[in-house]
Amino acid sequence: MAAAVQATVGAWQTRPEMTMTIRAILPGEGAAIVAAGSLFDSPPDLATADRFLVTPGHHLLIAFEGETPAGFVSGVELTHPDKGTEMFLYELAVGEEFQRRGIGKALVNALLEVARKQACYDMWVLTDADNEAALATYRATGTTAESGHLMLTWDLIRSHPTAVATP
Repeated sequence: MAAAVQATVGAWQTRPEMTMTIRAILPGEGAAIVAAGSLFDSPPDLATADRFLVTPGHHLLIAFEGETPAGFVSGVELTHPDKGTEMFLYELAVGEEFQRRGIGKALVNALLEVARKQACYDMWVLTDADNEAALATYRATGTTAESGHLMLTWDLIRSHPTAVATP
């Protein structure tokens, strides 16, 4: 799914022109994720990246400015017997020096295209109510519904450290 995207020039951009490419990272290409490590919350390790990539329904797209990773989006297909398959936008990140250039929007749109090709009935994301940049990006890509859901988390490592296998 290599797709070239030409960003629109606007007053908000810090460079007059930008050309980027968005590439789906495929099984066996975990090193590309490791190389883009600065975009992640924590440095990814190769074994976990490879595991993600070989798991059916897992998608990771990286935007490149030239040869430099500029941002990424990851999505996971979720299937339920009475609902069908939907795409969960797991994470979106754009490097600070590449922000406000349309890269986040382009990545979300690229993942939407993957979701359509996979016959997902919708795509959804969780974000903090005060994350204005994320909200603006998601709204600009056509999200239609917002909710007041509350996310609850079970910390399996702290509650049972030996119960969780490491990759």
